[in-house]
Amino acid sequence: MPQKGSEGAPPAPAMWRRLADWQSSQAERLFPGYFALVMATGIIANTLYLEGHRGLSDLLFGLGGAAFPWLLLLTAVRAARFAPAMWADLTNPGLVFSFFTLVAAADVLGLGMNLRGFPHAAFALWLFALLVWFGLIYLSFAVLTFLNTAHGANVVHGGWLIAIVGTESLVILGAAVAPHQGSLAPSLFVLIHMLWGVGLGLYGIFITLFAYRIFFVDVGPDDITPLLWVVMGAAAISTNAGSMLILTDSGVPFLVSMRPFIDGVTLIMWAWATWWIPLLVLFGIWKHGVRRVPLRYTPMLWSLVFPLGMYALASLRLSLAAEFAPLHAVAVTMVWVALAAWALTALGLARRVWLDVRGVLGAGVGPRRAA
Repeated sequence: MPQKGSEGAPPAPAMWRRLADWQSSQAERLFPGYFALVMATGIIANTLYLEGHRGLSDLLFGLGGAAFPWLLLLTAVRAARFAPAMWADLTNPGLVFSFFTLVAAADVLGLGMNLRGFPHAAFALWLFALLVWFGLIYLSFAVLTFLNTAHGANVVHGGWLIAIVGTESLVILGAAVAPHQGSLAPSLFVLIHMLWGVGLGLYGIFITLFAYRIFFVDVGPDDITPLLWVVMGAAAISTNAGSMLILTDSGVPFLVSMRPFIDGVTLIMWAWATWWIPLLVLFGIWKHGVRRVPLRYTPMLWSLVFPLGMYALASLRLSLAAEFAPLHAVAVTMVWVALAAWALTALGLARRVWLDVRGVLGAGVGPRRAA
């Protein structure tokens, strides 16, 4: 029987071995949508920065900036050491779209860097996100086409609208960095206008499937997950992207002629995002209040926090694009709502990690997915 230290703790070598095994298990079971943590943290930081709360913004930006390379490292370890588990998620119609959180996380961090005067680093992150997007967009739809089944065709569980979030995030950061790219700028502006249109097209497809699934098929408590909030977040980020296109002078006459169309669609997308918020709140009340399902921490909660922060930033940008000051009050209110949701979710994550580490030191590695 192994001896314990003077205070009942396991010997140091055994303790570090258990912690290393736990870290390894975290990489193996890493939820592919965990980059939503960086998305949520970064988008609130960016909104607070634009609202003048620089100290709090820098704190959140630092946390998101630290989480991003850590999650990249875990993903790389997973790809190298646990390739079958990684491939299983990449070929799963219910999980493959979650990988687009990597695209959006890189773009959100890039926008924060651009706000702080680092356009070259922001452009590098945009290029990285664009390359990942190109790989994922065709892989995900190939999986949806060739590997999906009638049982797996569930837009609610799959979080498929995260593909729109990743696409529109490229538009937002692209509009911010394109003016700094010299002769390449016109081509970049054409590309991001195209991506904005691709995002809208995907939203039109997925929202039709989503609405049919929610309103015309039986819904149980297990169907109501935080991923449902992405339906609002995808509309909000499309609003934000449209506002960025309006606020940024491309210098390309053809694109300038599109401004009236972009104006109208952007307002419609904001209204659509706004319409969803009370309904999504009612879904949560029904699940946790009426059906009494306990509210526990899950990585998917970050996919609820991000849409709240994105809605705040979208409202702020639309108030500038439309020159309609009352929308600014909506942005100010929503950013604090998003920050409160972020704090509660962060506490849930901290508690989960603490319980896992304590359990590992006492009884070995548990079977759960990454915290």
